[in-house]
Amino acid sequence: IFLLCSAPCRSVLTVACEQTEVLLFDPISSKHIKTLSEAHEDCVNNIRFLDNRLFATCSDDTTVALWDLRKLNAKVCTLHGHTSWVKNIEYDTNTRLLVTSGFDGNVIIWDTNRCTEDGCPHKKFFHTRFLMRMRLMPDCSKMLISTSSGYLLILHDLDLNKSLEVGSYPVLRARRTASNSDITSSSGSSGPQAAASPFQQNDSGLLSEKNMPQSSQQEGGSPRNSLEVLTPEVPGERDRGNCITSLQLHPKGWATLLRCSSNTDDQEWTCVYQFQEGDPMRPPSPRCSLRLTHCIEEANVGRGYIKELCFSPDGRLISSPYGFGIRLLSFDTHCSELIDCLPKEACSLKEIRSLYSHNDVVLTTKFSPTHCQIASGCLSGRVSLYQPKF
Repeated sequence: IFLLCSAPCRSVLTVACEQTEVLLFDPISSKHIKTLSEAHEDCVNNIRFLDNRLFATCSDDTTVALWDLRKLNAKVCTLHGHTSWVKNIEYDTNTRLLVTSGFDGNVIIWDTNRCTEDGCPHKKFFHTRFLMRMRLMPDCSKMLISTSSGYLLILHDLDLNKSLEVGSYPVLRARRTASNSDITSSSGSSGPQAAASPFQQNDSGLLSEKNMPQSSQQEGGSPRNSLEVLTPEVPGERDRGNCITSLQLHPKGWATLLRCSSNTDDQEWTCVYQFQEGDPMRPPSPRCSLRLTHCIEEANVGRGYIKELCFSPDGRLISSPYGFGIRLLSFDTHCSELIDCLPKEACSLKEIRSLYSHNDVVLTTKFSPTHCQIASGCLSGRVSLYQPKF
């Protein structure tokens, strides 16, 4: 089981499987509703609901498919545009544009308002090397992209109607996030020496200030689609590179949640980074940067597989795959809101409860958006549902 996704207002849990299947369950009764046995021609990686009935799936077969819950015997349409495994699907509710990303390094925009049986009009929005995951902020004001070389890219003041060719977007100062309130700036040495740059213009490092486009150095606020490059600090990895494998966002847009693994694959961490205001003395700087607030070391089992973690709908809990089960983590022992318990320096996430019901490594977990329930899926294909006892 690679990923779990719940319909926003209906009792349907969809499951993306390693082979070609998509499973549908009633999460309340735990009954199996339907199996889409040939949803794709290769592994199904992600599922995203566009509304209460329409959802999209993506696959290693390089395609994206649209489905309607009212008629699951056939796809609404198949979208062709990626040239490698498609891993992420997002949806901008403001523009009603579908956004996908894949291991070809491309972020592609699809106009679902003009879909036909032959597909949707689409365009390449952005490209970067080593792309792993892509997410939109809840208000769709920013796009975050993680890379296997340990960089985190943030596109500020997002405008999906404007495609970004290489070199055409303003690049903000590259930074390395810190565990305290000080965030230092660097033009070319912010990443680990072993990590490769996500940009093709300068493979030896990040774009330096002198070769940034002029528009990024003008006085005033950041222009639309300004790009910030960060190297998030990961505990224990100061001298080694790391790979950002999973990327999630706080439901209120306060923080980002990362699952990181070392380049030597011998450590895994779950880290929370708070969005905070930029330095007012540096006008070209973005209005938001990240500060490491909480972290915890993970089990580091199931090497080679990505573990997808998530926030609860209210943002107070984190559900994280941990070996053959999941851990419920919080910012403090009282399950407080993040903004009510922000530490001055990075501290450990608190383990609230551990749940074990699988006989194999858990790869994904998801809170229900409407019910008091958590789901988890493991490597051997089992889905478990949990409900608290009151």
